[in-house]
Amino acid sequence: MKYLWIIDINNRKEVGMINIDYQSRMPIYMQIVKEIERYTVLDVLKPNEQIPSIRELASTLGINPNTVKKAYDILEQKGIIVTMSTKGTYIAEKKSNAINDIIGEKIASIKNEILELEKNGLKKEDIIKKISE
Repeated sequence: MKYLWIIDINNRKEVGMINIDYQSRMPIYMQIVKEIERYTVLDVLKPNEQIPSIRELASTLGINPNTVKKAYDILEQKGIIVTMSTKGTYIAEKKSNAINDIIGEKIASIKNEILELEKNGLKKEDIIKKISE
């Protein structure tokens, strides 16, 4: 496990932590994507807030810069971050569509899990009851 604290330089406070689990089956670049998405949804990382450069993040985590680049490319495609040449990488100003997409993906995943449980003989009411406990 490796952690990286993201620090808001302007306000001199710790913002959040990127948690990398090298034992996980999830690729490292996806772990980076998920962590930054999570902090964005939670509004820990705010619009226009600068995040570490590719080289900086790779160096801190001790991973290949191409791994971070792949994660940042995915985040940029999703509209979560914006990279400005020579200025750095920032959380996108308008991220509501990206957040809605992330929430939609999570809900779809939950629905799939519920369908699997139903295929195994559980009734939807029983599943909801167990979740509520």
